[in-house]
Amino acid sequence: MLQWEKIHTVLLDMDGTLLDLHFDNHFWLTLLPQRYAEQENITLEQAQQFLKNEYQQVSGQIQWYCLDYWTEKLNLPITALKREIDHLIAIRQDTIPFLDALKQSGREVILVTNAHPDSLSLKIEKTKLDQHIDTLVSTHQYGVTKESQQLWQQLQAEFNFNNKHTLFVDDSIDILKSAQQYGIKHLLAVANPDSQQATKHITEFDAVSDYRVLVEDILNYKLE
Repeated sequence: MLQWEKIHTVLLDMDGTLLDLHFDNHFWLTLLPQRYAEQENITLEQAQQFLKNEYQQVSGQIQWYCLDYWTEKLNLPITALKREIDHLIAIRQDTIPFLDALKQSGREVILVTNAHPDSLSLKIEKTKLDQHIDTLVSTHQYGVTKESQQLWQQLQAEFNFNNKHTLFVDDSIDILKSAQQYGIKHLLAVANPDSQQATKHITEFDAVSDYRVLVEDILNYKLE
């Protein structure tokens, strides 16, 4: 499926790719509507519809991922609310074997997440994911998201990766298409980002639902 002999750099998404997306889905689709309904004294259905509209207006933009934006927009303490359910933050069971194999194989591993720095910090605090990755990047430091070609230009300028020898893994088809447009050669989709939802049938890209099937091939093609 993947040409590991040609892959030197691995760029990895975080939520839904290395971490279970259930935490984020529960927060944005369940907890936040409940708290907004209570604050505004409206029905849960009204809150859900309002938030759905607000989400759609900034989908794919830096605001969608910005905790400061939502704190101001909704007048709710977003980071504090996330901490209320931080017990739901979880690493996928197949993530650590995958990351450890990449490290043993000598490849450079870079986390590239659209998550706000505060959200990234909370998840690192809970999972210690940073111990298995060379570099952590929040796209907020560039002011644009992975959906934007500008982000890939800035990333490449900083990390000097070769598109032909780079693998990018994400659970978002739109973001994978953005990386493809930029010229990233090796692309992999995650078919089961949320452990509480059914595995998706993905046709646009090679897809994986358990990284452990990749470990043997990764280690068979170690970098010299």
